[in-house]
Formats: sequence, C-alpha cells, structure tokens
Amino acid sequence: MNINLITTNPTRSYGLFPAVVMVVLILVPVFNLYAADKTDQELRQYLATSLASYPEFKDRFDAEVWLVDMSGRISPFISDPEQRLNLLRKVYHHANHFKLQPGLVLSVIEIESSFNPYAVSSAGAQGLMQVMPFWRKELGRESDNLTDIDTNLKYGSAILSHYLKKEKGNITRALGRYNGSLGKYRYPTKVYKAWDSRWRSTVAFQ
Repeated sequence: MNINLITTNPTRSYGLFPAVVMVVLILVPVFNLYAADKTDQELRQYLATSLASYPEFKDRFDAEVWLVDMSGRISPFISDPEQRLNLLRKVYHHANHFKLQPGLVLSVIEIESSFNPYAVSSAGAQGLMQVMPFWRKELGRESDNLTDIDTNLKYGSAILSHYLKKEKGNITRALGRYNGSLGKYRYPTKVYKAWDSRWRSTVAFQ
C-alpha cells in the first residue's frame, strides 16, 4: 500500500514539524541526564560523608536478644553458627548506624544475593547488597573490596538510607530506587514478602 504523507503544504509537513520533533528528541534526553546526574551527585556526597566518618556501634542487651533470635532464622542460608553471628553483628551494626531496620537490610540481602558475599549480577553488582563497583571510583576508594562483608554493608546501607531520606521515609519508593525500578512494585513486593515472612522482629534497635 502506498500511503502519501505529503499534505497541501509540503513546507509545513517536512520543514517545521520535523524540526520541532528533532528539538524535543534532543532536549528530553538532556533533561533526563541532568536529573539523573543531580541525583547521583546527591548520593555521591552522602556516600562520601558517610563512609569517611564511621563511629563504633556498642551492642547492648537488645542487640544480643536480636542476634539469638535471628541466628535461628538465618540458618537455612548459613549453616555455620559462628559465620551466622558474625554476619548478624555486622548487619545490626551498620543498620543502626544508618537508622535502618536490621530486618529490612536482611530482607534486601536475601533478595539481592541470598546471603552470598561473592555474588555478582549480570550488570556487575557485587556482594551481599549487590553494590555497583563504579561507586568506588566515584568516591576515590578504588581499593575497597565489595565482597568484604563490612564494606558491602556500609555501601549498601548508606545507599538505601539515602533513598529513604530522599523519599521521606517511603520504603516502597526507596526500594524502587535502590533496585533501579522506581514506580514499579515487583522488587519492593519481594523485599516486603521476605521481611514479613522471616526478618521482622519486636526488638527495637538503638
């Protein structure tokens, strides 16, 4: 079928309209890149500040109660009791430092890596919380090892904390940003399901 797209005013059809479309096609990606770059700058600054200053967290009674409780829950993923407690202490420490619920952090870890500190995604994200390695270069910390449990938890918890603040405490939207799927519900739903079925606790964090 031969469809004639030429109207009675060829100049208007092939001159002005394509020019307007071209300008829109050029400007929209520019605006999007500007917005994305601004977001990355905010997160970059937050990460740099957070990782540079990291005071010791002192466990108390609630922490020990939480550790005993969670040690049994995490056993399907980690069989060795010493390894379980070592990871849980670190999760509790970093979650408290960044004002996150430890159960939320554990839920993200379960969905992201199934507690495999050496997990690598198809996109190159690494470790327990699947942190993208480009952040090391952005922060001038290229020697950081993202398969190290402490290091990975620092990065992942800082990123999630930043997104929670950005979304004014909206966990669903923060999880969407963390996963790169803002506005979609598949990833947040998976995290909530893990949290509700395994990682929620009545122990208040300090």
